[in-house]
Amino acid sequence: MFSMNEFRLIAPCHFGLESVLKREISDLGFEIEAVSDGRVTFRGKEDAVPRANIFLRTAERVLIDVGEFEARTFEELFQGIKALPLEDYIPKNGRFWVKKAASVKSKLFSPSDIQSIAKKAMVDRLSQKYGIRTFPEDGEELPFRIFINKDHVTLGLDSTGVSLHKRGYRKKQGAAPIAENLAAALIMLTPWKSDRILVDPFCGSGTFLIEAAMMAAHIAPGVNRSFTAEAWDHIVDRSAWYRAVDEAESKKDLKAACDLQGYDIDPDVIRVARENASLAEVSELIHFQERGVRDLSHSGKYGFIITNPPYGERLEERAALKGIYGELGASYRKLDSWSLYVITSYDEAEKAIGKKADKNRKIYNGMIQTRFYIFEGPKPPKKARQRGESVR
Repeated sequence: MFSMNEFRLIAPCHFGLESVLKREISDLGFEIEAVSDGRVTFRGKEDAVPRANIFLRTAERVLIDVGEFEARTFEELFQGIKALPLEDYIPKNGRFWVKKAASVKSKLFSPSDIQSIAKKAMVDRLSQKYGIRTFPEDGEELPFRIFINKDHVTLGLDSTGVSLHKRGYRKKQGAAPIAENLAAALIMLTPWKSDRILVDPFCGSGTFLIEAAMMAAHIAPGVNRSFTAEAWDHIVDRSAWYRAVDEAESKKDLKAACDLQGYDIDPDVIRVARENASLAEVSELIHFQERGVRDLSHSGKYGFIITNPPYGERLEERAALKGIYGELGASYRKLDSWSLYVITSYDEAEKAIGKKADKNRKIYNGMIQTRFYIFEGPKPPKKARQRGESVR
């Protein structure tokens, strides 16, 4: 619910990466209210809606929290929705619907029934408030989402539209792409900074490197796309969007100095990666090359390998995985002082690489359960870091 231009907002994210999103939201200056599985709830003024959508790298979307209540029956769901101040969000001609419903460990579990009951309750509330029975619904889109967890219902108004991981630069992609927001979150789980070397020897469509380059150049991930809430002048003044875009543009540094390299054995994939980097405005910051993982080498120290190798989801591909991960491990051992970060569902990854990871985290890449294996290298000497010298 909002009042006097203050909003309670919900940002869903990949399970296991809530801490990264929490840090991002705090860095934007917003007040964290709660962190739970797959979501962070926070508060902010009117500018929070556009700024969160434009600047957050690891969120899935930004929802305005319309209200919460307990419901164990459809009647309780109906009355709970009807009691919310929906007229604050939905004008007489608004096109409103429940786009998605999800339920976890709750008495109400049928998404279609939840959506249907909620829509009826919304119409009933608005009919009483506006004194009309039929709504034209020819105005701006107002998609709602309902999440029920242990019988606790949250109704959110989706300010984003198309998921935030759709930055707009990936017009083409390889066979097993990683979502842009997941790639950004995994990079942010590492100590990598823009003055450190980063190589992806299985770069595919270039997502890891493009996300790293955007971080190095301070390019806000949502600056070149549109959002559903941009049309909601009755909720967020359009000037707040203009200010957020101006802020994002002012931070860009397309001449940032960094060493980002991507390899792949497929020349067509390398061509796609270059096209994607160009669309993201970072083509000058990344060096893509047709090269196999066995040829991975670099003269610099304290570099990072962050990569998403083949998983072997198809049976005929799985036989090759031991050799692929073995080559990765052999190349990594030649890189003195480097760190290696691998996301994969291949359960023999550590054995094939030839080294036990220092840590690993369970991460879902889409519907695939993966592990993010962390092989930590030594830190650069403190004196060099304190002097602000490059550690390449």
